Amino acid sequence: MKTIAVIPARYASTRFPAKMMAKLGEKTVIRSTYENTVKTNLFDDVFVVTDSGIIYDEISDYGGKALMSKSVHETGSDRIAEAVQDIECDIVINVQGDEPFVQKDALQKLIDVYKNDSNKEISLATLAQEIFEDDEINNPNSVKAIWDKDNFALYFSRSPIPYPRETNFRARYFQHIGIYAFRKEALLNFTRLPMLQNEKAEKLEQLRYLEYGMKIKILETGYMGMGIDTEEDLKKANEYLLELTKTIGHEF
Repeated sequence: MKTIAVIPARYASTRFPAKMMAKLGEKTVIRSTYENTVKTNLFDDVFVVTDSGIIYDEISDYGGKALMSKSVHETGSDRIAEAVQDIECDIVINVQGDEPFVQKDALQKLIDVYKNDSNKEISLATLAQEIFEDDEINNPNSVKAIWDKDNFALYFSRSPIPYPRETNFRARYFQHIGIYAFRKEALLNFTRLPMLQNEKAEKLEQLRYLEYGMKIKILETGYMGMGIDTEEDLKKANEYLLELTKTIGHEF
């Protein structure tokens, strides 16, 4: 089973323009994500795929592997599908460019899902971490996930799910971590399917898979650091990196 990692990285961003090139410690966000993914030693290959010559040069100038997107894409899945369509592989791990604190154990779990999926019923697998703060639970930039007893996704939403109708019961809430493990064939199928209502409303591409009946396995993981969607997130990420560096005695 050949497994590769692909890191989609757009230069433009509505909430935080050019965030991939923002500094996280002494490196850019995208370079940190790329190098930390390579350091896991889990993949046969690791690529950054981008629509930006600036990001392409940032990776390739440091000896990394970067691919230029040939066209404009609506989603990260579309961009990744274009990049991997001619690459021989079975499983594609999508590591988000703005999720620099990748954890080897979590990525290993995603790979192991497919080793144990003898019936090939899983189209993609992804991660979620428990969140506790009401501000985070109600934050539309923090995508929440719910799943069934077998850990197959039921829904993803920017709203709090489940809705807290009973005040005497405190539900557990889980934030979706934007790291996916795709079967290559499911990823290529995604690009041929038109967007439906839920994806249009929430602007969450993973809902397209669910709306067309594909199965998403969700694995609960521990703290994954943080994604970087805003300048405030970057500030928090730099504070986290500083504390992490002090703990382990060298740069993460």
